[in-house]
Amino acid sequence: MAADPLHRKKVVIVGGTSGIGLAVAGAALERGANVVVASSQSAGVETALGRLGKGAEGSTIDVNDEPDVAGFFERLGTFDHLVFTAGDWGGMGGGAALSELDLSAARAAFGVRFWGALAVVKHGYGQIAAGGSITLTDGMLAHRPRKGAPVSTAMLGAIESLTRSLAVDLAPVRVNCVCPGLVMTERSSAMPEAVLQRFTGRLPLARGAEPAEVAEAYLYLMRGGYTTGQVLKVDGGGSIV
Repeated sequence: MAADPLHRKKVVIVGGTSGIGLAVAGAALERGANVVVASSQSAGVETALGRLGKGAEGSTIDVNDEPDVAGFFERLGTFDHLVFTAGDWGGMGGGAALSELDLSAARAAFGVRFWGALAVVKHGYGQIAAGGSITLTDGMLAHRPRKGAPVSTAMLGAIESLTRSLAVDLAPVRVNCVCPGLVMTERSSAMPEAVLQRFTGRLPLARGAEPAEVAEAYLYLMRGGYTTGQVLKVDGGGSIV
């Protein structure tokens, strides 16, 4: 039986110490990859390494500090796949009326998820081995806008546009994006049942996704050697109803 395409590949996951990123790290390890998880909090890195076990390494990185990002990749050396899941993806559904919008907070909303992703790609893509890939992360608000969330919707849409443009700009490095719906991370799991029902009741698959289910999309995009510039939705069918 042929080895998994991720076997002995080096996978770097920025935001890989919790939620979706941690699930991607665990799934990649199960397929024989070597994994590097990175986050802004050293305690989170240590906890994640304790959960992941053999084959995992970790480091801190502040994606809002470009020199720190550059130093991280200089120390890292060559690798195969870059995944970016950093950011509080569960907290983007609400917001104030436009007339009450805090523009400074709105600008900050782009900090980690958009500008942080761009900094990581800028300093990381040159060290990706032949056949490697970059996978970014956005969310379903980009396709299903919700009242009170114009800034989050715009930011997520910007990530998808960035994905497509980078796929052209950085070829032959492949660049794709995963677009999750509601994922049952620790934060989402703490939501009241009525709130969860509001998000999931109309779905063909009427529940939130487990992080491990969403991780499969990242694995596909790392393996899929003829896939680039794509946005892969993992939303329980929410985009079709």
